[in-house]
Amino acid sequence: MRPMLATPGAHVPPGEEWVHEVKWDGIRLLGDSPEGRTQTRLTTRNDNDATRAWPEIAIGPARDVLVDGEVIALNDAGLPDFRVLMDRMHNRDAGRAARFAERIPATYMVFDLLRLDGRLLIEEPWAERRKILEAVHADGDLGSWQVPATYDDGRMLHEVTRDQGLEGIVSKRRISRYRPGERSKDWVKLAHRYRASLVVGGWRPEVGTEGGTERIGALLVGQPTSDGLVYRGRVGSGIGGKRAQRLGDLLRETGRNPFAGPDVDPDGGVPPVDARGTHWVEPFLVVEVETHGTAFAAASYKGRLRQPSFIGIREDIEPEDL
Repeated sequence: MRPMLATPGAHVPPGEEWVHEVKWDGIRLLGDSPEGRTQTRLTTRNDNDATRAWPEIAIGPARDVLVDGEVIALNDAGLPDFRVLMDRMHNRDAGRAARFAERIPATYMVFDLLRLDGRLLIEEPWAERRKILEAVHADGDLGSWQVPATYDDGRMLHEVTRDQGLEGIVSKRRISRYRPGERSKDWVKLAHRYRASLVVGGWRPEVGTEGGTERIGALLVGQPTSDGLVYRGRVGSGIGGKRAQRLGDLLRETGRNPFAGPDVDPDGGVPPVDARGTHWVEPFLVVEVETHGTAFAAASYKGRLRQPSFIGIREDIEPEDL
């Protein structure tokens, strides 16, 4: 099963039909803990098994449950930060995972209950699923997993999360059913940080590379659309060392420009200054990018990146998930 996805929004939905939650800056995981199993199976948004990476979370609860939630870890400022989790999310070695769990402890924030004791709950409205989830948590049946609070006042939560430096909020219709793998308008996300997951279509070598071996200095990234991959800009800040090496190991060159042209989108098409010297790659790798400017935070991501920085590789997401 793949998780239900939220639609980007421009404002907090008004009215009593909506409820609001904190948007966590972490990694989305489904936790499947059938009765009798001592370990929960953790899967990413694209249904990859991530159980080994999170041994402290994979200790299963006492009951048969299937839950949806976000794995988070805190930075030095005490705030949830995806960047803290980057090394952990790519690891599958049990020994390293145990050491990571000691050094970078993670918390599983469970916000939805999809199955309980063999009963599938996805056709129940959100309000009913939430009621059952809170009862199970109150009974102590979720172990160390946490169930974050919900709020009726979305505007207040939006302001508070912005002031506290949190990522944003997610608003949900109380009557919404759970639709696995779908991006639904019954869930709306509003981010304070101007961050997005984009697809790599090419890379440019680092300036002044010595020894005849080119190193990655910048990525050319785009936004998937129904008409193709629309170019959104070049990202160089934050790439270097192990990150550049990891990117080089993953990217597969094709020699063909994968971006849609200006006939598809006025902002599509790679400018000659960016295309010159670029190594074109297969557009399958998703990366997280942070940028300045409110235009990029809008649902359509119109416009180009402004002073962008590379945050990390999202191997838990595929282009079709965006």
